[in-house]
Amino acid sequence: MLAAAETIVLVVDVQEKLSRAMAGREELVLKTRQLVEGARVLGVPTLFTEQNPRGLGPTLSEIAALVPDFRPAEKTSFSCCGSPDCMAQLRRSGRRDVVVAGMETHVCVYQTVVDLLAEGFRVEVVADACASRTVENKQIGLERCRRAGAAVTSVETLLFELLKAAEGPLFKEILRIVK
Repeated sequence: MLAAAETIVLVVDVQEKLSRAMAGREELVLKTRQLVEGARVLGVPTLFTEQNPRGLGPTLSEIAALVPDFRPAEKTSFSCCGSPDCMAQLRRSGRRDVVVAGMETHVCVYQTVVDLLAEGFRVEVVADACASRTVENKQIGLERCRRAGAAVTSVETLLFELLKAAEGPLFKEILRIVK
């Protein structure tokens, strides 16, 4: 089971122009918001990447606005591990459990997962906070992540796993976020 003190969230390329082509865009935005808000409440840091932001635009404003010190790592490689800035942020965190969400599941998310596993990180993919242009490609990406050795989870499963108990103000805040 994941522990908040050992976990970091990596949101991959949830960008304006790219998001318009995603199957299930509304669900992606809702679940990514819940993931980022829940991580903040639980004290879990969140990293963001942007694939070629000059061409694909910035991270969706409704997602970026949730993080006061928002500073995405730019990349041109499909894998986030190809971004020296992203990897430096990840290593500085000292956390070994990486929760991955974003776009596209079968390309950037999948390649990132494989590379993170090769680097010795434990990886979980948040299925309902991932998207591809087609549902079929999303499913292929999730299956390939699973076969590579990553666990697949959902936003609610993840947040309640990190929370550990149904008590106190953090529980009430997480409940508010997921409802």
